[in-house]
Amino acid sequence: MAGTSRSLSNFRHLTKKIICVGRNYGDHFKDLNSSIPKSPLLFLKSTNTIIGEEGKIQIPPGCKDLYQEVELAVIIGKKGYKIKKEEANSYIGGYSVALDMTANDFLNNARKEGEPWFLAKSFDTSCVVGSFIPKNELQNPHNIELFCNVNGELRQKCSTKAMIFDIPSLISYISQFVTLEEGDLLLTGTPSGISNVVSGDKIEFGLTDICKSKVFVA
Repeated sequence: MAGTSRSLSNFRHLTKKIICVGRNYGDHFKDLNSSIPKSPLLFLKSTNTIIGEEGKIQIPPGCKDLYQEVELAVIIGKKGYKIKKEEANSYIGGYSVALDMTANDFLNNARKEGEPWFLAKSFDTSCVVGSFIPKNELQNPHNIELFCNVNGELRQKCSTKAMIFDIPSLISYISQFVTLEEGDLLLTGTPSGISNVVSGDKIEFGLTDICKSKVFVA
């Protein structure tokens, strides 16, 4: 596992796909006025979306309503297909914290028209990923606290205990349909508190008492 951790510390260059989970926190349903899904709601972000703290979030042309969504990211440690839930933990290589930036006006229009979410979710710089957290440094990923501040104001704060579908369930479910590969990112959903950000805003996000990252909106 030590060798795996060393190779995954540069995971951004290994990632082939970013699989995101929507509506995975109960309190987020109050924001969306929607019902709890019976199975995970999944969508993809392309790898061109990934930036670290050194980058800046670019607002896509025509977007008037850009939202920040903080999420625990799982980094897949080895290739797997049709993974059993009880074996899913062995496929985790590490963790990070990510911002799933969303062009909310694009998303609302896509939902209204029954169109794909691609432009709303996969524009350049829309996946801000923090530093690598080795698996052994996060003993219980289902009992940590996500947070997100914008210009020093708390916008999101929630324990991962509130996840509807836990990480092993997500890994097992996704792998029934899609082969997971080393370096792939699984964004496990965002809690309530998503909100509009604008040019010049500073976004700080992370895990309480564990890690913090920051990024600016260009």
